[in-house]
Amino acid sequence: MDFDQLVTFLEVAKLGSFSRAGQKVFRSQSAVSAQIRQLEQEYGDRLLDRSGKDVTLTPAGRVLFAYAERLLQMRDESLLAVADQGATPRGTVVVGANEATCLYVLPDVFAKYCNLHPGVQISIYRNFSYKIVEKLENGTIDVGIVTLPVKSASLKAFPIFRDQLMLMVSPQNPLAKHDVVPVSEIAKQPLLLPKTGYSRRLMDKLFRPYAAQLQVRMELPSVGMIKSFVAAGLGVSLISASFARDQVLAGRVKLIALKDEELWRELGLAYRRDRTPTRAASTFITTVRQMAAALK
Repeated sequence: MDFDQLVTFLEVAKLGSFSRAGQKVFRSQSAVSAQIRQLEQEYGDRLLDRSGKDVTLTPAGRVLFAYAERLLQMRDESLLAVADQGATPRGTVVVGANEATCLYVLPDVFAKYCNLHPGVQISIYRNFSYKIVEKLENGTIDVGIVTLPVKSASLKAFPIFRDQLMLMVSPQNPLAKHDVVPVSEIAKQPLLLPKTGYSRRLMDKLFRPYAAQLQVRMELPSVGMIKSFVAAGLGVSLISASFARDQVLAGRVKLIALKDEELWRELGLAYRRDRTPTRAASTFITTVRQMAAALK
């Protein structure tokens, strides 16, 4: 059996005629009949019923018809996939990142990549870093932007972005007049904390010595909500500096360094070390690495 025989078989079944199928595949009627006989011999069953001018599928032929369509579809997909490796990138690259990274770190990366490779569609999987690592490990996504370090032997990761966590207050907050603030003073303020994630874990550790006096006013599900509520004077929080850049420029919040403490969040680009990436994923990785090198 070869793909050519399957193409002929499908055309005979669809058109109900050996002669019309022959015209479609540019073969004589006898050549079409020979291909069908070869298929029937290989499968050991009659695939087509010939009664007068009408040609219909037998029960065995109906089974093969469904498989033949799938086989030819897979052939076409494999040809495109292999061709994609040496040609202009196309298709889809699936990128995993959390919401804040998508909003405040990746827009310039996506803009640069789309400008370089307009034939590629970017699909974003939004979730926490540990979920992105799981998706990378099972091959569901191509690349992930995750908080380092990555504890997975099957993944390769390299740093692309480093951001300092700083105190964020409204301009009317008494702490806003300071350039640095000790953690002990922050602990006296109403706190707005993220519900989960890397920053929350850092804050829990940072404020553990002051647990008895903490005033946790709200636990919020998004960076956007935390920024808005801080600007409204509902409390203070810690945030990656780049996430609040626009609000600082607009004068809605102020960022203040922590005295005697430096907290950093480092992002890395991760992908499976044992798989050859698609052309689209490979060029995305290259673009990110080039932009990260330029920033350094």
